[in-house]
Amino acid sequence: MDDNVLLKIDGIVKTYPGVQALKGITTSINKGEVRALVGENGAGKSTLIKCIMGVETPTEGKIEINCDGKWESPKNAIEAKSFGMQANYQNVNIAKNLSVAENYFLGCLPRTKLGTVDWNQMYESSQKIIDKFQLTVDPRATIESLPIALQAMINISKISINEKVRLVIFDEPTALLENEKVVTLFNYIKELKANGVSVIYISHRLEEIMEICDTVTIMKDGAYVETKNVTEVNKDYLISKMVGRDVADIYNIKHQEPGEELLRVEKLCGNSFVDVSFNLRKGEILGFFGLVGSGRSEVMRAIFGVDKVKGGSVYLRGKKVSFKSPKDAMLSGFGFLTEDRRTDGLALSQSVELNVNIYSYDMISKASIINLNKERSRAEDYREKIGIKTPSIKQCVNNLSGGNQQKVVISKLLCRNPEILIFDEPTVGVDVGAKDEIFKIIENLIAQGKSVIIISSYLPEAMGMADRLVVMAEGHVAGILDSEQLKKVNEEDVLRIASAVYAENNPIVEAV
Repeated sequence: MDDNVLLKIDGIVKTYPGVQALKGITTSINKGEVRALVGENGAGKSTLIKCIMGVETPTEGKIEINCDGKWESPKNAIEAKSFGMQANYQNVNIAKNLSVAENYFLGCLPRTKLGTVDWNQMYESSQKIIDKFQLTVDPRATIESLPIALQAMINISKISINEKVRLVIFDEPTALLENEKVVTLFNYIKELKANGVSVIYISHRLEEIMEICDTVTIMKDGAYVETKNVTEVNKDYLISKMVGRDVADIYNIKHQEPGEELLRVEKLCGNSFVDVSFNLRKGEILGFFGLVGSGRSEVMRAIFGVDKVKGGSVYLRGKKVSFKSPKDAMLSGFGFLTEDRRTDGLALSQSVELNVNIYSYDMISKASIINLNKERSRAEDYREKIGIKTPSIKQCVNNLSGGNQQKVVISKLLCRNPEILIFDEPTVGVDVGAKDEIFKIIENLIAQGKSVIIISSYLPEAMGMADRLVVMAEGHVAGILDSEQLKKVNEEDVLRIASAVYAENNPIVEAV
């Protein structure tokens, strides 16, 4: 066996009730190699990395890691970590009620000679990691007090605690990161590679794979397709192999001529934003873009009644409204797909059927008794219309791929037939095929005269989908680009607006 090989994956099969998730995957990864793993949602990528990390036990096959010449097969996640294997999963998985420092050293707290926790050492060591990854955060700050993008970066930087790491798996690490932090991550990956550490990198952003990876393994429907050097492929080739067809520009949807004003927001103020004003017309896609901390998601949470409004006004169809709770907003015709679908959008341990209906049981109940036939038929209807890939509507949502989970959330919103839909990061952790399907759903919604707000940290998506784009910076609207301006500007222009420093004497940056 070649001493340069770090990881051997031999004939891995994984079967769940009614589903064969992996169909005999065989490949190997060298020391210091950055291997991309690509495929549509449901291709089996997440299942494979869970098997590698000992979280799941393969039905058949064997996984081995080279530990200084001795081959080991991790039986569980604890063993995998002891063999120098680390995983940064797609969903931010940290102890949110603990501090940054406590999360860094969870399970390996430094001790004084008396056996008590050495807090000074822990904070000093944490600060070094924070400085290395250029994070503006206090090591004493609790995770739950931080924006989700910063939580994601803390989760990534936590890997550097393990000095004996041999293999690191990154599953959609940049989905919530702004451009500057993507550069920081890529520099860290280059450092790992230089130290002989192998990396498995999963991302639906194919341009990242072309930039940072050495090789790429393509999976489809749970099966291995091929492994290629990145220099031998391009994005079009990868897409055609992943989905089995050529994919046109997914942002090329049919837009509508916007109608009358449906929503108007005037000088809205909240905990992290001030004087935000914009309007939304019938049949329009209004994009929101801003760097982490710009307040883009917080504005929508305030409008929807999740967070408190401190000032300003919201008008719906010309009438002033103030939603005290999300229920008020939903009953007034709003639907909100939140940024973190697993925490805020889904009952993960429950079925597809329940999740699809969970927002609207009042519409299929009489005297508090649910019409079970309607519950089942609605779930089956949306399973077909939205294209939820599941063997049964009784399937637990947690067992679905990220893209199919997102479709369940969208179905849940559509059950109430809302007029205004707010999509916060609708394609996070979603492959190119599922993105296309989600954008087609949005195209159908605006064709029905519904209005859509898309919040996205992925600039090509924000610019490509929007009729108009609201750019936020430091809790303020820095500029609003109309359809003609969007045709003239490039990503660098928009980033310049989003990076603007707000000044009292110059509150609005010239858009173009």
